[in-house]
Amino acid sequence: MNIRQKSETEFIIVMASLMSLVALAIDALLPAISDISISLNISDPKNSQLFITMIFLGLGFGQLLSGPLSDSFGRKPIIYIGFTVFVLASIICVFSTNLEMMIVGRVLQGIGLSAPRTISIAMVRDRFSGNYMARVMSFIVVIFLLVPIIAPAIGKIMLDTLGWKSIFYSQLLFGLFTMIWVWKRQPETLKKEKRIKFKGSLFIDGTKEFLKHKYAIVFTLFSGFITGSFMVYLSASQQIFEEQYNLKEKFPYIFAALAISIGLATYLNGKIVVKLGMYKLVTIFTLAFTIISLVYILLFYRESNPNIFILLAFFGLQFFAIGFLFGNTRALAMEPIGHIAGIGAAINGFVSTIMAVPIATFIGSFLNTSVLPMFIGFFVCGVISLLLLLYLKISKKEKKNVF
Repeated sequence: MNIRQKSETEFIIVMASLMSLVALAIDALLPAISDISISLNISDPKNSQLFITMIFLGLGFGQLLSGPLSDSFGRKPIIYIGFTVFVLASIICVFSTNLEMMIVGRVLQGIGLSAPRTISIAMVRDRFSGNYMARVMSFIVVIFLLVPIIAPAIGKIMLDTLGWKSIFYSQLLFGLFTMIWVWKRQPETLKKEKRIKFKGSLFIDGTKEFLKHKYAIVFTLFSGFITGSFMVYLSASQQIFEEQYNLKEKFPYIFAALAISIGLATYLNGKIVVKLGMYKLVTIFTLAFTIISLVYILLFYRESNPNIFILLAFFGLQFFAIGFLFGNTRALAMEPIGHIAGIGAAINGFVSTIMAVPIATFIGSFLNTSVLPMFIGFFVCGVISLLLLLYLKISKKEKKNVF
């Protein structure tokens, strides 16, 4: 069947929809964490954070399969297989009777969703490169971020009217709609002549090739620290706003407002990245991210939580900086490895996610009565990210001196 997409705009929307499956599986569930914990007899709030972090664990490992397989068999068939796993995992979540069963379901959800999440990035790299890829990625992320803006509110409405299980059913309906859209409208982006013959050493060979490219390695590590920082917020935001600030009813709207901050930055990035370049923007906003964290630490060290509006102002500034980092760092990592886009996206996603999960879990364990540990975590991750950029700058100068 000859499928033709009418416009680049439609391609951007389809890719954003594939990525949004992950965001929907995470953000729509946030208002329901307390109710699910009660239903499953979970008393420790730290265990409730596992509903979020465990799906990332599945995402990390799942990418190791979906990315390389898509380089051999094409992008679309692997996306369909991943969605099938996601459907089965969602059924496990709906019928969970304890924490362990829910964790299994969430890990499997992550494994299933790793296919559309990773392969959508490979599909973008199939079509674009350089600063223009970063521009396209920025617009994809802007649409993708509409989900975190509206998902908690939708999740809250469904929770109040139909119960927490209905949230999982809504994810399945959105996923089914997206899969039909991909099937009917999205052409395969990996031509047959560019596919890598499937063999047992496919991933090993791809990893060896990945490790030859310094920028791919450094910006993958960079993504791990930034993703870890944001994952702390995702996994602990419900606990912070509902328990530390007693704002359960307003939580979905607070979450949406902060998501707008990231969306605005990502939109602006799409407008200016071709002019200023990815590397320059990453340097500027990594520095901003680190300084904002340090200012919060200096102001509120050994103090109680600040007024909610002050906290939201700091979060808003942090996430505005993060909005300039997500798409650009991924594009910088993928730029030199377009010839192994599927495996490259898999390694990039796996390493950054597997780094992010323990970072988020460790920092989240200190967020009992204060938000301060989160900003300390932001600061440490920011400093390490700056050191990685410094390493690239030094190595670039040394290379120039050699030649």
